Amino acid sequence: MNSETVVTILSGLAILVGVAGTVIPVLPGSILIGAGLLAWAIWGGAGTAGWVVFAVAMVFVVAGMAASAILTGRKLKEHAIPSRSIAVALVAGVVGMFIIPVVGLFVGFAAGLLLSEFLRTRNIGSATTSSWAALKATGLGMLAEFGLACLAASTWVIGVWVAAANG
Repeated sequence: MNSETVVTILSGLAILVGVAGTVIPVLPGSILIGAGLLAWAIWGGAGTAGWVVFAVAMVFVVAGMAASAILTGRKLKEHAIPSRSIAVALVAGVVGMFIIPVVGLFVGFAAGLLLSEFLRTRNIGSATTSSWAALKATGLGMLAEFGLACLAASTWVIGVWVAAANG
């Protein structure tokens, strides 16, 4: 196995973990996809095709990161949800990940968000409404970033096939 094959395999693993990281917040996401693409473009042996794949896929990666931030941020502002509530939810999600295997991250995030919103509003009804809106906004942002990360990964796979076919 030559070094270009090793780089291709490692880049593919980085891209796979990056795609998973767009929906599993404890894993690195789009940044890891970009790093995998860059490593393949530099050391993967595809030449100019590698750089074209890198450029096209990075458009998807950047668009995914931007879409996630914009969609989530806009919805949070519409519902007047402060950054403090999201920060509390993130900390509770990390704690939940260690307390409840597999689903603790999501349960902790939702519970932390609800608790923070309840403490802010002092009304369980409005806290539930705003927490649900924040969860939907976060999910929508993750879905957009995941979809565009999958497009970036698909672009890389096609690039690998083309590079292999051209020998």
